[in-house]
Amino acid sequence: MASPNDLQFQEFEEAAELLSADPGASTLSMSVSNTTTAAAAAGGGGGGGGEDVKLDLSEDEEGQEESSELLGGQKATGGFWTFEYYQSFFNVDTVQVLDRVKGSVMPLPGRNFIKHHLRSNPDLYGPFWICVTLVFSVAISGNLSTFLSEMGNPSYHYRPQFHRVTIAAVVIFTYAWLVPIGLWGFLTWRQGAERQIGGYSFLETVCVYGYSLFIYIPTSVLWIIPFEWLRWTLILIAMVISGSVLVLTFWPVVRDDTKVMAVATVASIVVLHTLLAVVCKLYFFQTAVHVPTPAPTAPPIQMTLATQSH
Repeated sequence: MASPNDLQFQEFEEAAELLSADPGASTLSMSVSNTTTAAAAAGGGGGGGGEDVKLDLSEDEEGQEESSELLGGQKATGGFWTFEYYQSFFNVDTVQVLDRVKGSVMPLPGRNFIKHHLRSNPDLYGPFWICVTLVFSVAISGNLSTFLSEMGNPSYHYRPQFHRVTIAAVVIFTYAWLVPIGLWGFLTWRQGAERQIGGYSFLETVCVYGYSLFIYIPTSVLWIIPFEWLRWTLILIAMVISGSVLVLTFWPVVRDDTKVMAVATVASIVVLHTLLAVVCKLYFFQTAVHVPTPAPTAPPIQMTLATQSH
């Protein structure tokens, strides 16, 4: 009868032969602590074969939990005044940003932007750069539009209007921050009042508003074309696309409220979004109306008759 040591070495020899025959075969490695625990559990019953073998996998489970937290984006952040606290708001890659931009320009019925694109990982990276790009695109395109519309006027002298950058930044960032703050506060209040209305976090509200402004970037560039009918058509298309993103996102939140309050909330969202586009168009892309100046006329000649007396 073979001893346990002979059996153990025989198993190792068989494993070595299998590995030499198939190098790509999968193997199972066990730590020293797990092997010791298994051996103790197997030999504790006096060599009985009916006892269960128990492995200590607590360390592996902890490692799996840590990995799942990292994959889920749940990272421990520092205090409010630390850099790590704000770094978590910009923890997004290029693929995610492009997917969210694509979702903001192609809204589909039944697809909530926050649930289908943010996936509990809202960011401020995309909204911030979208707002900055929109500020410069509106200001620069507005200057070019004014130059093209006044190009045939001999009395016009072109001067770059740098103050338009400041005005565009105030208007766009005020809308992109104050409106979400007001909407989030209102929905939070209604949630506490009705107890049946769900809501989004403040970061999710700001994120969806920021991405909804992306469609205005190419629209503002096309506003350079000096045709009023084309500009208003582009405004209408941009408002329908971006407004649909907001309506499809916030309607599931307010539809459980009273009918009057739900319709009033959605109407306010659409009106404020429309007001932003109309204000930018009227201020930065207003076509100058040339009033023809009358042709100068010669001053009347007054004839005097002089009489000479002799």
